[in-house]
Formats: sequence, structure tokens, C-alpha cells
Amino acid sequence: MADLAIRIRGVNKRFGDFDALKSIDLNVASGERVVICGPSGSGKSTLIRCINRLEVHDTGSIEVEGVELSDDDDAIRDVRREVGMVFQDFNLFPHLTTLENCTLPRIRVRGALRAEAEALARQELTRMRIAEQAEKYPDELSGGQQQRVAIARALCLQPRIMLFDEPTSALDPEMIGEVLDAMVALAEDGMTMICVTHEMGFARKVADRVVFMADGRIVEEGPPDTFFDAPREDATRHFLDQILGA
Repeated sequence: MADLAIRIRGVNKRFGDFDALKSIDLNVASGERVVICGPSGSGKSTLIRCINRLEVHDTGSIEVEGVELSDDDDAIRDVRREVGMVFQDFNLFPHLTTLENCTLPRIRVRGALRAEAEALARQELTRMRIAEQAEKYPDELSGGQQQRVAIARALCLQPRIMLFDEPTSALDPEMIGEVLDAMVALAEDGMTMICVTHEMGFARKVADRVVFMADGRIVEEGPPDTFFDAPREDATRHFLDQILGA
């Protein structure tokens, strides 16, 4: 078996009286592409936010590249250097150009010189097929372009793992394809990826494994062909019927 990139054991998370995560166990191998889907409120986003300590799990353990997440600030920094994250909202600095948005994390987090950071930023912008927008500001870009910049910015830290939290949910329908195409290209390069999404076509094409969550639990998981064509659980079948319009 490939080396484990992420190991989650018995993770629980509560917000007040609400159990957001209930006894979550999940392994993600290095180079594996995992898509997490499920209805709203099922715990999908909370789970991936726990992986880089944007949310603090209450009990259980999470290991990323062999480092267990705890209250240790050094461990958290070590994990965040290796884990890039792309959110629903683009979170670009409006007063910085595309190029500046991509160089700043490299300089601040990795301590890179500006010339090196700019060279890498241009490389990642080219990878995301948006290099020609390097000198523009976010409000001069479409939503799809801004999300591709956000992906390039995350890649400028040269992470070993990428987390995507519904990266196309804030986009107009005509812009979704360009972001998904960029993510497909990234997956084909062998990046370890966990993606929370309702884009089932993307899951079929890219995922090594699809994980279905409901009510804070992992209900079912399996390879795409099995997951879509022969789901075992009633909750999974109901979700797929709704989202695929069957």
C-alpha cells in the first residue's frame, strides 16, 4: 500500500449541542484523489477544515504526513506548509495583483526571495492557464479566473496535499468547467487531493475513491464505478437520485 498522507481515527467534533462529526475514520494514501459528497450539514467541510486545523477536533486523532495535529503551534505550521486549501470564496487580496497574490504566501511562509517567488508564481499561473492575467487585480477577473488564481496561490507553497472545499459552488454555471479542468490537470500530475463537491461528473472522472457523508458520519465509500452504479446504502441511493436527477 502507498504511504499514508492522512490518517484520521475516531474524530468527533461538536458545535454547541450539534454533533458535526461522529467517529470519523479515514485513510488517504499519498497520490490518492478522494471526493467527499453528501447533503448540506453532513460534516464534509468541517472534516477537511479539521485536516489543517482551521477547525479543532474534540476527540480522536488526525495525522498529516506523519505529524499529529495537536495544540503544538510548530506541528500546526509544519502541517499547513504541506497542505494547500482552496475555499468556496476566492479570498484574494483585492489590493494586490494576481501575481502579488501568488508571491506573497511564498515569501511569508517559505521565506523565499521575491525573484524566486515570482518565477514560481508565473509557473503556477501558467499551469492554471491564467498567466496572461498576472498584472490584473481580482475585480478585473471573472469568478472562474479568480478561483484558478486561488488554486495557483495554494500551489505556490508547493504543498504535498490539496484540499478543496466546494471550489465551484460560488461560480456561475458557465465558469465551473474551467475550474474543474484545472483540477483535473492537477490530479493527473499526481497530487494528493481531497475535494468536497457536488460535481459528480468530476468525481467519476478524477476520484480514486468517493466518500459519502450524512449526519456527521461516513456512510459509504468506494471506487467511483461501484459508488455510482451499485451503492449499498439507502441514504447513498437517495442522495444520488436527488443530485443526478434520476
